[in-house]
Amino acid sequence: MTGPGRQRNSEMPPIGRRMAQLRARRGMTQQVFANRIGRSKSWVDKVERGERHLDRLSVIETVAEVLGVSPEILLTRQVRQPKPTDDVTGAVEQVRAALACYDSPAPGVDEHQPPSPVAAQLKYAWTAYQHAHHPQVLRMLPGLLGDARALAATTRPEHTLDPLVQVYRLTAQVLVKLGEANLAWLAADRAMATATGNPRHTAVAAIPLAQALRALDRGRLATAATLTAVRQLTPPPSHDAAPDDLALTGTLLVEAALSAATCGDATAAHHLADHAARLAELHDTHPDRDSGDLGFGSTVVDLARALIAADLGDNYQAITTHQYATSGDAWRRLPAEHRAAHLIDITRAHLDLGDYPAAGRALVTADRIAPAETRIRPAARAVLTSVLRAGTTSADVTRLAATIGLTRHQT
Repeated sequence: MTGPGRQRNSEMPPIGRRMAQLRARRGMTQQVFANRIGRSKSWVDKVERGERHLDRLSVIETVAEVLGVSPEILLTRQVRQPKPTDDVTGAVEQVRAALACYDSPAPGVDEHQPPSPVAAQLKYAWTAYQHAHHPQVLRMLPGLLGDARALAATTRPEHTLDPLVQVYRLTAQVLVKLGEANLAWLAADRAMATATGNPRHTAVAAIPLAQALRALDRGRLATAATLTAVRQLTPPPSHDAAPDDLALTGTLLVEAALSAATCGDATAAHHLADHAARLAELHDTHPDRDSGDLGFGSTVVDLARALIAADLGDNYQAITTHQYATSGDAWRRLPAEHRAAHLIDITRAHLDLGDYPAAGRALVTADRIAPAETRIRPAARAVLTSVLRAGTTSADVTRLAATIGLTRHQT
């Protein structure tokens, strides 16, 4: 039978269709079901026919409870099911094992062996990181760590960044995102030890070290580490400096400013951000600028200023600066990882202002830009939990919560 009524039912939104099927299986009429969930028969009929959307998590949970199923059963055809976190956990354990490996390559390595593929693999891993493909990067890291250590045992590049320093840096930055701050610190410390004696390598290693220390609430140590690395870079960047030098020093100053803000040193934070902004202006106007994976520039400094304001308790200023920094084309040109991570971080200001809808919108936007940032980062889950606790949520936030596997009962 393919009458009009049948056709309409096949086009119903999945959640309405599922609700109708489950209600019918339990022998409940629309009126009985409506009475049990505290709604009208007309409301139930419109949801089941797709004329009304069931988009509030609190209502979905009430409907699910009356039907005797979990909310995920209702949402199963509306959202993609979450991937098991066991994949990420297992990958982190493999990285931990790789960091705990201290064996050295056997002596007598053939000096005429083919060139190592480490450089190409590392470039690919950084590209994956910039696109926030963190599970993929995690799977690559154990092999990269082993290959880079083997390469470092036989050659020490003088004019390029040491691949082992870069691999340790990448490892630390991914681990910070996953809430593994202590393990990230270990990787960053390995990078610093590997870089000893080379100011530029040390400067690169200091970037993840600052991030790991901040994650461990060691803002003063992070500030000291980054400023020490800056002082070792000679000569200091100027109008004649290469764009890579401007980007490296500017990135260190941004990390130092963020670190100073976390320990309440407003004077140092603003001073360092101003210094970074001057370098960013030189960098942005440099004819040969190409900051590579550092992604430095005036917009990056403005995004940092927004987070600095939030750390210092000036949330209105934080949101104003955030809105300005994200309004131009330069924002859209930043790596997906950077944009999504910033949106997650700025939700602190929205939450402190009591603007839970804005916090939810920021999370949803971050998820559209780089899903892994919202779906595997503990920081994103914590923010989403706060938004759910606030009460009503939008349909998009409801779907994101279901995708992550988070319900109001878990908050």
